Amino acid sequence: MRGAHCQNPDMRRADRLFQIVQLVRGRRLSTAEYLAQRLEVSTRTVYRDIADLQAQGVPLEGEAGVGYRMRAGFDLPPLMFTRDEAQALVAAVRLAQPRLDEALAAQGEMALSKILAVLPADARAAAERLPLFALSTGPDAATRERLQRLRGAIEDKRVVVVDYVDLKGERSHRRLRPLACVFWDAVWTLAAWCELRQDMRSFRIDRIETLGVLDERFRDEAGKTLPDLLRAVGADSRA
Repeated sequence: MRGAHCQNPDMRRADRLFQIVQLVRGRRLSTAEYLAQRLEVSTRTVYRDIADLQAQGVPLEGEAGVGYRMRAGFDLPPLMFTRDEAQALVAAVRLAQPRLDEALAAQGEMALSKILAVLPADARAAAERLPLFALSTGPDAATRERLQRLRGAIEDKRVVVVDYVDLKGERSHRRLRPLACVFWDAVWTLAAWCELRQDMRSFRIDRIETLGVLDERFRDEAGKTLPDLLRAVGADSRA
C-alpha cells in the first residue's frame, strides 16, 4: 500500500487527524499501512498526518516502518457520535444481546444507555427509533451460564475440565486451555488447546455436560495460543 492510493474524498483533514488518534489509542501498535487502509488514504498521507500531530504535541510514539502507539496517560474529551454511528451502536447491541450471556448483555445495555444519554437530542432520537431488531431467543440458560464462566476462564488463563458429548453421541473427558468463544450464527463454540489430543479443538458449548474451572493457570506457549489458532484457520481457508 506504499504506492498510489485512492484518497477518501468524504473525510476532512481535521476528521482524519482525529480518527488517527482514535485508531492508535485503541491498539498496542498501529502501522502506517493499517492506518492508511482504515482511512482510505496513502501511507504518505499518514506519515504527514502523524508528523503534524506530533508537532501539535500529541504524544504519538514510533517511527515509519515499525508502527505507532499512544504514550500512556494521554486522553481526550468525551467522544461525540454522529447519527449514523449512534445507530450502528444500537444495532450492534440489539443484535448481540440475545446471543450473549446475561452479564455481558446487561453491560452492553448499560454502556449503550451511557452513550445515548450524552448524544444530541436528534442523534439520540434517530438511534432509538432504528427499525432493526433481533428476535432470536438465542442460547438456552445453561449455555449462557457456561459462556459466562468460559469468558472468565479465558480472561484469567485458567485450565478447564469438561465432560463433552460430540455430535455422534460419544462422551469424553477433556482438560482444555480455553482460548476463545466463537458464535456461528446458531451456536456458540469454545476454541481451545486440548491436552488429550495435543492439538487445537472446537467444542459446542451447548454439548458440554459439565464444566469445571480450575485454579490452575496456564501460560502462553508456542503453538498453543489464540494467534496460533487464528493463523491455522487462516491457512486452512486459503488452502
